[in-house]
Amino acid sequence: MFFEIISDTPETLSTDCLVIGIEAEGVLTPTATLIDQCTGGAIQALINSGDLTGKAGELLMLHNLTGITAARVLVAGLGKADERKDRHYRKLVKGINQTLGKLKLKSVAIALDGLASDHPDTYRQTRLFTEWTSADFYQYDSTKSKKADPVSLEQYVIHLHDEDAELGESALLDGVAIANGISSARELGNLPGNICTPTYLAEKAKALGEEFDSLKVKILNEEKMEKLGMHSLLSVGRGSAQPSKLIVIEYQGGKDTDAPHVLVGKGITFDTGGISLKPGAGMDEMKFDMCGAASVLGTIEAAAEMQLPINLVVIVAAAENMPGSQATKPGDVVTTMSGQTVEILNTDAEGRLVLCDALTYAERFKPASVIDVATLTGACIIALGHHATGLLSNNEELAGALQQAGDFAADRAWPLPLWDEYQELLDSNFADIANIGGRSAGTITAACFLSRFAKAYPWAHLDIAGVAWNSNGKEKGSTGRCVSLLCQYLIDQAEAVEVNEEAHH
Repeated sequence: MFFEIISDTPETLSTDCLVIGIEAEGVLTPTATLIDQCTGGAIQALINSGDLTGKAGELLMLHNLTGITAARVLVAGLGKADERKDRHYRKLVKGINQTLGKLKLKSVAIALDGLASDHPDTYRQTRLFTEWTSADFYQYDSTKSKKADPVSLEQYVIHLHDEDAELGESALLDGVAIANGISSARELGNLPGNICTPTYLAEKAKALGEEFDSLKVKILNEEKMEKLGMHSLLSVGRGSAQPSKLIVIEYQGGKDTDAPHVLVGKGITFDTGGISLKPGAGMDEMKFDMCGAASVLGTIEAAAEMQLPINLVVIVAAAENMPGSQATKPGDVVTTMSGQTVEILNTDAEGRLVLCDALTYAERFKPASVIDVATLTGACIIALGHHATGLLSNNEELAGALQQAGDFAADRAWPLPLWDEYQELLDSNFADIANIGGRSAGTITAACFLSRFAKAYPWAHLDIAGVAWNSNGKEKGSTGRCVSLLCQYLIDQAEAVEVNEEAHH
């Protein structure tokens, strides 16, 4: 699907469908007023008859209106001004796309006059529209014998006024890049564990390196990790026939002297729980336990496509957690790359065991910030449900920047405390630290564990257990959540660098 911005007058647009908005109580938007005038009052007549009210989410398709070039007009109800928050805006976009998707249209033009969202920023409205539309038309068919029908829509035009067109263009370029990253993340998440193994993730990383000259890829096998002392990471994959991997991708978009931002992804390609076996019901969803890895891979793909002027490193700790004869047992003690020892009380708390060694490995890049992303704890779903990503950090400025980025990208995160008082829950009689802290504050104690390996730099942990996938019926599947948030954070960092450079000149 090809997105573009145009500023031609809406009544002369040659398109299969023109989408316009009306507000609550049948108040016409500027474009609706124009179309109404050109069609001899056709819109107002429908409002007068009660067929159109403008209530939020209402959709009515009109055919063969005289006086305009568009073959169809879809009138979308925008509701009252206070009904245009992100949630409503998202629902409206989805409703429009579902309606358009049922028809065999080649081209569509959207002219909502910037009134569909309560956030007046043209860049933001346009970028979100692009990301969401791309997501609405995503179809998974990689493991189906009958492939999905290709989307007939070829051209998706967003109408903006001349003075907003340039900003709209940059929003489209960023939006398409981020949408591509989200689609890649969803695809990896949706693939089954027998296809998407640690080796498969490594091959995907190599393919990205071939696609973008700005990316350098390095894969560490078990032997190399052994030499580095990553016994914690290696302990997780011991019971599996699939070898574990540490995947490192470097993106060089900034100066050689700029400290890179590092993203670390949990890549447990299937999680049985190991010897601490999970219950069977719903265990199929543990193929989604690598969604943290998927989101950081999607993010670096988007960053490379946007050519962001920053340096970025992505580290994926990939392993499969199986209860084989070599598997780690509860009570085993392992030595991490940092030299700290861990008593593994529960082999199903394995994400932190792979991430802690990856966080130690990140030190060699002398990073400006490190953010790890992981489907880490069921406790996060109890705390925040399926709407917000859990956010914990050792640095208030970094936490604030991530929360702000999430708000802007409509991919929100919410902070939880990381106080020292919680650290005592991880005390062990037989090692420096236990890998679980009991039932209470599970998300926080998991982050407390990781914080012990992230003292050398500003660090944040994003727990995406509640947002990484949907479990419901036809909607079941990976969401690609956090790609948008992380991309926005990186865009913000790139802009800060530019502002600083201008200040020095």
